Amino acid sequence: MSGWQRIVTNTRRVVTIECEDGDRTMDDHGHGDGPCPAGGGERPPGPLPYEGVWRFTAAAVDASVPEARHAVRDLLLRQGVPASDDLVHGLLLIVTELVTNAVRHAALLSPVLAVEVAVGAEWVRVSVEDNHPYRPTALEADHGRTGGRGLLLVREVAREAGGVVDVEHTTSGGKVIWAALPLKPPALP
Repeated sequence: MSGWQRIVTNTRRVVTIECEDGDRTMDDHGHGDGPCPAGGGERPPGPLPYEGVWRFTAAAVDASVPEARHAVRDLLLRQGVPASDDLVHGLLLIVTELVTNAVRHAALLSPVLAVEVAVGAEWVRVSVEDNHPYRPTALEADHGRTGGRGLLLVREVAREAGGVVDVEHTTSGGKVIWAALPLKPPALP
């Protein structure tokens, strides 16, 4: 695992992630208009201690799956993110599935993958980026198959938590798959 990359924050509270392929930004420490679950409340006056964006790269090999899961878990604990045990388990399952997909399906064209964790005041987003151009789709359950349900599982975990999942193309021709979940559980009807 290559380790966490340095994050630069300027006075406008725009987070820039310095990486080899160029910079990526996320406005306002997760308070901006970027991908996040709907229904957010009022914006706090300033960033909370646990807010920020962290990114690391890893080789697209099987050993990176548990390493990524442990790195995300340790980051959430170290930063003091106010996430319930259920939310953390859901996030770790999502990270496991997304990294596994990148290792299994993108490694030939993308020997390195990136995992990013963005924490806002009211939500947390995890994403996995690779340089393979194929945009996956969630398969419906096929009881005759033993695999191929990872994105379906990711979508359902996010939906149950009140979150969202999407796949976007990157400027380098690859893709980033992300899931954003609220830090507070959704209200029951």
